[in-house]
Amino acid sequence: MTAPIQTVVMTSLRPIRFKRRRAAHTVESLTELLSTLTLERQTLRASEAGSVDLERNRMAIAKAQWELSYALIERYFPGQAVAQSAA
Repeated sequence: MTAPIQTVVMTSLRPIRFKRRRAAHTVESLTELLSTLTLERQTLRASEAGSVDLERNRMAIAKAQWELSYALIERYFPGQAVAQSAA
């Protein structure tokens, strides 16, 4: 019998609302940033970091993922990213 996955209840430090910057990162730089943030998260979990540090890292990952999605849209469907970010 496998032990259940342990979960931790986390609350957001603030409401999630991202704003797009004019000078957005490239797809490649965002992918690298996500790798770095993911490695940081693994390190935080291994060192049993506090919930505030984990939440800050989670928010950074979420923002980088959000920016990456728009960078990909801009790359492959120019013009649609502006319409979607206004929605």
